[in-house]
Amino acid sequence: MLVKICANKSINDAKMCIDAGADFLGLLVGQRHNSTDFIDKYTAKEIATFSKGKIKTVLVTHLTNGEEIVELTQFIGNDVIQLHSNIDEDEVEKIINVLPSIKLIRLIHVSRNGQILTDYKTMKYADYYLLDSVNLETNQVGGTGLIHDWNIDRELIKKLDKPTFIAGGLTPENVANAIKTANPSGVDVNSGCKLNGIKNERLVKEFVYNAKNAQLG
Repeated sequence: MLVKICANKSINDAKMCIDAGADFLGLLVGQRHNSTDFIDKYTAKEIATFSKGKIKTVLVTHLTNGEEIVELTQFIGNDVIQLHSNIDEDEVEKIINVLPSIKLIRLIHVSRNGQILTDYKTMKYADYYLLDSVNLETNQVGGTGLIHDWNIDRELIKKLDKPTFIAGGLTPENVANAIKTANPSGVDVNSGCKLNGIKNERLVKEFVYNAKNAQLG
């Protein structure tokens, strides 16, 4: 089971994820929607440089301009790009043309009542998919803390042709059940590993352990 811990803001956060045995480290840069989790590109570069060879770093961005995303990636030195927006495929192609070896995580929005809000069939480029809750009321496209129907995820994952992460309201307490229900390739957590808004070492360790030891359904 692949585990991605998102919204890391410091080297200390990165150390927590590495020590816990996570596979991917999310760095949020390039904000367009409501979130308190974004950092500047200089902090992201510092974290990515520290993490090199220890964990895969992921640039998570709301940006929709391919050239801007390429420039950010070349500056930060991340291994993966998570396109956390409704980006035009022509812009994605610009990224692939300049960075042919970069891995892409593509977002599929799922509403609280289980509606698939992204036309994933039009996506030409993806190495992974991410099914994440969206909060239309607060204009949040991630880090919502909202759970959606994992049975919906399970049915969609059967149709998708790439490894798929699930996200949205996952915690150390519910991640094993989410995995058993949805049968994903990976899980992604943000708010579920925070205590009073700050990433918590105990929660990170418990989340990774419970995810890695969960039984698929």
